Amino acid sequence: MAQFTIDSDLIRRLAELLDETGLNEIELGDGARRVRVARAPAAPPPPPAASANAGAQTAPATPAAVGGPEGEAEPPGAVTSPMVGTVYVAPEPGAPPFVGVGDLVEEGQTMFIIEAMKVMNPIRSPRAGRISRILVANGDPVEFGEVLLVIE
Repeated sequence: MAQFTIDSDLIRRLAELLDETGLNEIELGDGARRVRVARAPAAPPPPPAASANAGAQTAPATPAAVGGPEGEAEPPGAVTSPMVGTVYVAPEPGAPPFVGVGDLVEEGQTMFIIEAMKVMNPIRSPRAGRISRILVANGDPVEFGEVLLVIE
């Protein structure tokens, strides 16, 4: 069996590169030899502070505000997440959100994007109506079936 020499300087440089770039993993190969450096997933950062008006539109709700204590039905007009992923309220960073509280939406209108496995999935309105509550904030992790917003 061939001896494998560990190049600790290379590993340190790769770890620094992770910090500099914000990447979670990097792999370097040379022939049959490969070095992979990965960091454990960190807890998601808290949502950035928003203006008072924007915060009112996208502030996450507590379970009681969504449908009451666990076991109670979700509110009428609730739009739930069809998948596990990360929700984005705008098409790109710095852009205005797709929808806000009080907005009228049409059936099929994009309301959010959920990133799942590096794929951006538009979440479209299942019906026309007025948005009464938005229960997720930009960058929030969401679960299958979680209420995203309520349409009256």
